[in-house]
Amino acid sequence: MKVLEATGKTVEDALKDALLKLKVERDKVEIEVLDSGSKGFLNLIGTRPAKIRVKVKRDYIDEIRTFIRKVLNLMKIKAEVRIKEDNNVVKINLAGSDMGILIGYRGETLDSLQYLLSLIVNKNHDMEYKRVVLDTENYRHKREETLKRLARRVSEKVKRTGKTVKFEPMNPYERRIIHSTLQNDFYVDTYSEGQEPFRRVVVSLKKA
Repeated sequence: MKVLEATGKTVEDALKDALLKLKVERDKVEIEVLDSGSKGFLNLIGTRPAKIRVKVKRDYIDEIRTFIRKVLNLMKIKAEVRIKEDNNVVKINLAGSDMGILIGYRGETLDSLQYLLSLIVNKNHDMEYKRVVLDTENYRHKREETLKRLARRVSEKVKRTGKTVKFEPMNPYERRIIHSTLQNDFYVDTYSEGQEPFRRVVVSLKKA
């Protein structure tokens, strides 16, 4: 992260000089006024220049793009990278061919990349936490709908047989989908058991 101290007749003059040297726009930096300066008596006696410290803000969007490009190049995948942020959620969508390789078995590769990107964005804890969502070919939505259907089928099976059913291990996001889908079911309960990464959802009949 670039940090520069600059002086000038005024704080504004010092800032202009710093921005010129750093080659960035005003909204890309944080400013700390070290000394607001003084014009002195009759602008002659006791004059003192203003002094500031300017720090260039982290461009985590650029960091995301750079990391993804490196991964795609290593995997020899050509894809368009689209990034947008809304209410502290950074949404990244990749569009191109051979996206199945990037998704991996039941989204494992996509989830791993999403986890790494979250670490990159939230490193150093120098800003408000950002949730990162990585998607391609609308996989997240399709997977969510698949899990909802599966949850309802399992619920019916538990009601029919009276036997408890355990899902295969899932990540926290997918477990939440199962819990949410069945949370208002009058006849079954859901809970999670086990340790990550083998934690799974269990569906059982509610006790009378």
